[in-house]
Amino acid sequence: MFEVVAVKRLGSFAAVAALIGAGVMAMPGHAQAWWRGGCCAVGIGIIAPPIVVAPPIYAPPPVYYPPPVAYAPPQRPWIPPHWEGGYWVPGHWG
Repeated sequence: MFEVVAVKRLGSFAAVAALIGAGVMAMPGHAQAWWRGGCCAVGIGIIAPPIVVAPPIYAPPPVYYPPPVAYAPPQRPWIPPHWEGGYWVPGHWG
């Protein structure tokens, strides 16, 4: 029975310690920018701004798509007017 009580107390102590630690981590800090001496102070009175080096940006060339070719339906042949079996057939598309 003593072991169970000790484990429960240890667990509650760990939970309280974790909550206190989370509270300390969540507290806001001081907002000191580099010109206020918060980041890169070199020596006494000389303050250097932070140097940021980024890799070159690769941008692929723009893709050229030719304009779509309009679909032209197949051309039907023109059948001139003619006689067919004793009947006159006027000109028409075939």
